[in-house]
Amino acid sequence: MEFRKMQDKVKKAVEEYHLSCGAAVRYIDLVSEIGELGKEILKETEYGDHEYTINETSIEEMGDCIFSLLALCSKMEIDADSALDYALEKYKKRFCEKGNISSERIINR
Repeated sequence: MEFRKMQDKVKKAVEEYHLSCGAAVRYIDLVSEIGELGKEILKETEYGDHEYTINETSIEEMGDCIFSLLALCSKMEIDADSALDYALEKYKKRFCEKGNISSERIINR
């Protein structure tokens, strides 16, 4: 499913469940959800001692992150598809010019 359809589904859910709020709150919610996903990954890997294996909680937390990101895009009136296309084009240009996609020069140690 393309981002536009996903973004529309999220926007509809926000309206249906009366979850409207400002962009700042949407951003804080996104950061919080990313933190919850990170916490789940740390727990699942026992803080990096084991390989990550997919589980139901991680899928749920990833869904929360996607929902929060798309809700933020909608609130900011940013089309997620266009934003992704812009980023991919930027990375392609960097890779062609520098051999990597980093915005900073990578220093080999």
